[in-house]
This record gives sequence, structure tokens and C-alpha cells, in this order.
Amino acid sequence: MKRPPDIFFNSRILPGFLFACLLLLSACEKNITVDLPHAESQLVVEGYVITGEKPRVHVTRSAPYFDPIDSASLVGYLVHFAVVTVSDGVNTDTLDEQYDPSLPNPIVYRARTMIGENGKNYTLTVVAEGKILTAVTQLPFPVPLDSVWFKVDGNKDSLGFAWAHLTDPDTLGNGYRWFAKRLGKDDDYITPQGSVFDDKFINGKSFDFGYNRGSIPNSDAADDNNDERGYFKKGDTIAVKFCTLDRAHFLFWRSVETQTSNNGNPFSSPAPIEGNINGGLGIWGGYGLSYDTIYAQ
Repeated sequence: MKRPPDIFFNSRILPGFLFACLLLLSACEKNITVDLPHAESQLVVEGYVITGEKPRVHVTRSAPYFDPIDSASLVGYLVHFAVVTVSDGVNTDTLDEQYDPSLPNPIVYRARTMIGENGKNYTLTVVAEGKILTAVTQLPFPVPLDSVWFKVDGNKDSLGFAWAHLTDPDTLGNGYRWFAKRLGKDDDYITPQGSVFDDKFINGKSFDFGYNRGSIPNSDAADDNNDERGYFKKGDTIAVKFCTLDRAHFLFWRSVETQTSNNGNPFSSPAPIEGNINGGLGIWGGYGLSYDTIYAQ
């Protein structure tokens, strides 16, 4: 019996068939232009009151999502001549505008005389560009770490992580954040991803936990671009800054780190950054500080 012709393998029919398919698909193409709504610029506040330090505040403007980000545009987002005050319920201090090139945002409003004291509530008021922004934060008492140490990771010869033992108080609602820097190597304290946590599942418990070494985004340092990335190393002297946060401050940094970890993930759900600034965006938060030192050996 003679086999009927198969059009998908017939050399005379196949080229014409593919051409017809391509022609049909090209006819279905349509250019779509999406008009994105213009987002109104808002004032953004990033301010902190820290144990034993003068409160400091940065004030900027929000930027359109698709606008270019470069040194010239960043200067245009800085807000000058704001009236910034901080009150602890008894005393009120007006912050001075200063230029500090050591900070990522060099324009900073810093208190004249007020010093952060644990257990107090601090009210922030910012008056700028015809707007009034307010926020309240608590500077919690610190919860010191019981002990800290360095531990080599698995079969790594000299690379490992920083470890600590913490006893969480039996009061639900404590928030924590971890900072660390290598003396002689890092200019400032750096937070690794996942630096913030609360006591939802550890309330009143005593436990060990460890952290990898954080790095500055887009760092060109050699040890941030080789096998040592994320590791501390034998011989490092590691200064640890362990902080307590109130609930609103914790929620802010948790939402920031969630968004950072989801960046570029097409399956993640977008979520807003949870700030506490009334009338604007950002955070006014307190850090109850305790310090430790690890000698990596």
C-alpha cells in the first residue's frame, strides 16, 4: 500500500507553509504605547536617634521610577533649608543643616545638644517646601549579646562567619538589627541581607545565630569579587554593633530587605516599604546600641 504524503515532510509544501505562518504572525503584531501616570514628588525622610549620639535626619525628594539616577540628578533630590526639630517630651532641639562628605547623602540635619537616651520617645517634625511631616519613635533599651565568636564554615580553610548567643527577654515585640565591620578593612558598619529580625518565634528563648559578612552594593573590593565574598577570615578583628528597634522601625527594615531580595524576581509580589512618616515617606527610628568585638582565630 502506498503511504499518503506527509505535508510536514514534503519538501515542496513545507517552505510555502512556513512562509504563510510567518506572514500570519507578522500581521498580528501591534505596537502598544503605555502612558504612565505622573507620580507627584514627595518628601522622603531618613532619620535616626541612637544611644549616646546626636539625632540626625536626611530630607530628600522622591524620584520618578524611570528617571535616570546619576550624580547630577541625585543633587537635585536633596532638600535644603528645612526646619527640623526633635522633642523628647521635655526638651526640643532644632537641627542644623550640615555637609558631611563621609555620608552617602552628604546633606544631614544634626541636633545641636540633644543626645539619645534609652527608654525615651522622640517626636520628629520636618517643615519643608510648604509641608509638615511628623513621626514618633522609641529608643529602646539595648539587649546585649551574651557572647560572640568566629567559626570556620565547613571545610573552608580560613573563611567563616560571625556567631553570637542571645537571650531574648520574655516580652514579645523586641526587634533586632545586626551590623559588623572589619577593623582596618571596612570604613563603616555594614549590614548583611537578613540583618533584621524580631522575637515572634524566639520570645524568651536563648539561642545561637550566625551572620555572613555583608558588602556594599556594587563594591569593587577584591574580597567582594572572589571566593571570600560573604566570609570573614582568620585574622580579622570584627566589630559588632547589635541594635534593638521598636516595632515600626523593625517593619521598615524588614520590608526594605524583602524588596531587596525580591529585586529582579518575576514571581515575587510587589509590596510597599512600610514607613512611619506622617505626610511623607521614609523612617524615623531609634537604635538601642550594644557593642562587641570578635577576634577571628
